[in-house]
Amino acid sequence: MARVAARTEPLSESISLARAGEQFLAHLAVERSVSPNTLSAYRSDLSKYFAHLASRGRADLAGVEREDVASFPESLEAMAAASVARSLAAVRSFHRFAFEEGLTAANPAGDVRPPKLASRLPKALTVDQVASLIEATRVGEGPVPLRDCALVELLYGTGARISEAVGLSGDDLDLPGAAVRLFGKGRKERVVPLGGYAVEAMEAYLVRARPALACRGPGTPLLFLNTRGRPLSRQSAWGALQAAAGRAGLPAHISPHTLRHSFATHLLQGGADVRVVQELLGHSSVTTTQIYTLVDRDTVREVYAASHPRALT
Repeated sequence: MARVAARTEPLSESISLARAGEQFLAHLAVERSVSPNTLSAYRSDLSKYFAHLASRGRADLAGVEREDVASFPESLEAMAAASVARSLAAVRSFHRFAFEEGLTAANPAGDVRPPKLASRLPKALTVDQVASLIEATRVGEGPVPLRDCALVELLYGTGARISEAVGLSGDDLDLPGAAVRLFGKGRKERVVPLGGYAVEAMEAYLVRARPALACRGPGTPLLFLNTRGRPLSRQSAWGALQAAAGRAGLPAHISPHTLRHSFATHLLQGGADVRVVQELLGHSSVTTTQIYTLVDRDTVREVYAASHPRALT
């Protein structure tokens, strides 16, 4: 029988799931300083979990049992495996918090393990594909092509997450010093060099495009603006990238994160140390970065065939 972590002292009262959930989210926001996007993801995961518990007749925290937690992934069968694992991780964090804070006498999620995920390599573009994508952003007249070119050069030149890029303000940019200050998960700050192409594209945007966009809106310190002069959203940035990818004849799956993958992959292929790439990406653990060092089987075979003197048969 599975062991469930428990404490011996009695609790003064039972607490509703909704109230416990709000306390947990407040803890994430105030004490762990998670980003608004991360907090929104936790809230969404808890909402799904509480709906699952309601379907099993659970209304308060004390009534939740291990089987309630273990059966949660089955209710998410329409979701991708990685999303299911993330949701279960959020639930485990919630129950651990509730137990440690004394909101419940037991942790029913203590030994519930997430499903194992197949190890997948990030999909990176080739250097030529990146060049084609950037060239495709320049199609058209007016300020938008200059903005999109600057955005793509920044994403590929720094490995920034899209939320980091659209959250940039003028104070974060140091063009004379060829650097940019990015704020990652938990508002962790890092300074990343800007390559010459990115500096050139950003200067062109700031001088020739941003003023024209800014005069249409209420005024904002954020760098990237939409056609109404307001801050560019992640969704709009994604759409601009997809449009450029379509013009360049590139695969439809390209996203801002594809450029982050490409940034890391090309650095490592060029001989960069994995710990330097970790710092540039803002990863808290080098283990996360090491996935970029994996090489697919076809590449291994090609290198072997080209390099080993006895490879030919």
